[in-house]
Amino acid sequence: MSSPNNPTDAAKAAQATTSPSNNTTTTLSDAHKTLFEEGLRVRREVNGSQYVDTALKTNLTEFNRPMQELVTEACWGSVWARGEDVLERKTRSLLNVAMLVALNRSTELATHVRGALTNGASVEEIRETLLQAAIYCGMPAGLEGFRVAERVINAAKEN
Repeated sequence: MSSPNNPTDAAKAAQATTSPSNNTTTTLSDAHKTLFEEGLRVRREVNGSQYVDTALKTNLTEFNRPMQELVTEACWGSVWARGEDVLERKTRSLLNVAMLVALNRSTELATHVRGALTNGASVEEIRETLLQAAIYCGMPAGLEGFRVAERVINAAKEN
């Protein structure tokens, strides 16, 4: 008899589940594929196809492939693809801007400032988000956030 606490039994159950509504079996790999495809769609909408193609084709290696798949599936397919009835994409973008300032992650911050602009955030909203982050994260982090955001905003104005 199987135990609900047995990891092997849990893994088998996760590998194939039957939907009571239509009696079809969905495998874990099908679920991953669906989340990846949804994540890819949202990631392209927010970051643009050129950025996504660079991440998933041009710069893809066998070493970083699992990370890119995880980012696309979990971040973009599971969280960003959630309905906008609670958090709009613009709000999600501004949250990411603030968190990336706190973490001092300039490369990702630039990506998410571009995404915030794409998602309808104004320059003023981005600036206020950076000011708020600077107060709670420290002035060095805030100053770096402003430097990164200003470069992205100026580049966006040129295009």
